[in-house]
Amino acid sequence: MIELVKKGTKNAKNEILSGLTVALALVPEAVAFSFVAGIDPLIGLYGAFMMGIITSIFGGRPGMISGATGAMAVVMVGLIKAGNEIGLHLEAPVANLGISYLFITLLLVGILQILFGVFKLGKFIRLIPHPVMMGFVNGLAIVIFLSQLGMFKEKIMNTETGKAVTQWLPVPELLIMGGFVALTMAIMFLLPKLTKKVPAALTAIIIVSAIVIIGGIDTNTVKSFIVEGSGNPAAGIKGGLPSLQLDLFTHIPINLATFKLILPYAFILAAVGLIESLLTLNLIDELTETRGNSNKECIAQGSANFVNGMFGGMGGCAMIGQSIINVNSGGKGRLSGIVAAVALLCFILFAAPLIEQVPIAALVGVMFMVVIGTFAWSSFRIITKIPRADAFVLILVSSMTVVFDLAIAVVAGVIVSALVFSWENAKRIRARRSFKADGTKVYEIWGPLFFGSIQAFTDKFTVNEDPDNIEIDFIESKVSDHSGVEAIFNLVEKYEKKGKKVTLKHLSPDCDAMLIKASPKFAAIIQTDIDDPRYYVVTNQVEPI
Repeated sequence: MIELVKKGTKNAKNEILSGLTVALALVPEAVAFSFVAGIDPLIGLYGAFMMGIITSIFGGRPGMISGATGAMAVVMVGLIKAGNEIGLHLEAPVANLGISYLFITLLLVGILQILFGVFKLGKFIRLIPHPVMMGFVNGLAIVIFLSQLGMFKEKIMNTETGKAVTQWLPVPELLIMGGFVALTMAIMFLLPKLTKKVPAALTAIIIVSAIVIIGGIDTNTVKSFIVEGSGNPAAGIKGGLPSLQLDLFTHIPINLATFKLILPYAFILAAVGLIESLLTLNLIDELTETRGNSNKECIAQGSANFVNGMFGGMGGCAMIGQSIINVNSGGKGRLSGIVAAVALLCFILFAAPLIEQVPIAALVGVMFMVVIGTFAWSSFRIITKIPRADAFVLILVSSMTVVFDLAIAVVAGVIVSALVFSWENAKRIRARRSFKADGTKVYEIWGPLFFGSIQAFTDKFTVNEDPDNIEIDFIESKVSDHSGVEAIFNLVEKYEKKGKKVTLKHLSPDCDAMLIKASPKFAAIIQTDIDDPRYYVVTNQVEPI
């Protein structure tokens, strides 16, 4: 903690001001995602506070902001709905039981994410190819943009059907809001050109809020947004401190049926949360030119979600939009995240009436600038210059992020990239044929031998036409997996059935061990006493990890 304070005070002013900016941007996001999940806005705000404070102090990426997110809120909808249905069919019906199911699920989510970090699995995020990262960034920028368009709409009651419908705001209100959005963006664009001593986003929010409040201009505010979303004229963000959910297991039976319901949701929420958090961590690493600790971040994310389950928060993960706001405003340390979380709690406890007057237009303007800064505009320039497969992956991940969700898009992108990589490497297997003076036919193998290249490898050999002595030289090849071992085993058997002798040369020590372990007969056909300097160069070279 002392080290944290020392590092934070080096740039305290920027860290504090950046934290306040982020806190203001967190309010409508947390409230909106609460509405998506179908829960009370305060649960979303509590979740954002607990996620923010824990990950800021203990996380592996200073400057990254965590809170309630849409990616996880969408998954929660089905769980809460199923829990509510169960509550209504109990002998003594319980209303809104889905919330209790959510809190219990978050406990499991936290445990899974902590285990992911403890077993140091966060390093696998490095396996995500660059086109997938670019697709993720572009798709997320589009998602953020589309989510902000909802702020320009309103719900009205259809007198014929009796149902609420969503439509664009009336033209006068739309123009007013659009004007304030443009003003916010103009301030954020021009102010850094004049001075960088104050964060542009916070300055823009204060100026636009002052104009609206002092001028008595009628436009959507945080208060009107909450009232419209909840349908309760008295709704707001004012509340007390989060409390321990002591009655968490009172109405929920701990049995197999309960685990069958919550386990799938727990795994999906844990996966979505970690994927979004670790991808955001990578992005902030690039922006700050520093290196975060992915395993430490997994443990912090899991701990935060576990605490959310215990104290009645919505849970969540890293937020790319708010993280970029924070970094661009100068908040690159832990202090900015702590200030954002504490300020958010202070809004709930003490400053709710003031924060509720902040115009939505100012916050939308900030998020639009985030969209502009997040989108990888260079992708338009390089799309025709990179391999077609990479371009396809980039477009695929961007599209799937918008249509489905982040987790599905990233997994699909990684699978397609892996398949393309396997296919390209499968085509690199080569065989050079020659004969020795004694009539032995030599096959010099080039390229990796693995599951994708075994068919091409097998096709190189003409078993029926070959002479009685065959030598297969692997000096420029590598047997990578069991499929490669099995291919060699089957090939040797084919030659032996024809009464022909096979010798294997220049296999690396690990390949020797793999083949002999698979079948002791290989010990007799692998030639190891070879005096060839090329062989030692290949097998004894050690690369730094």
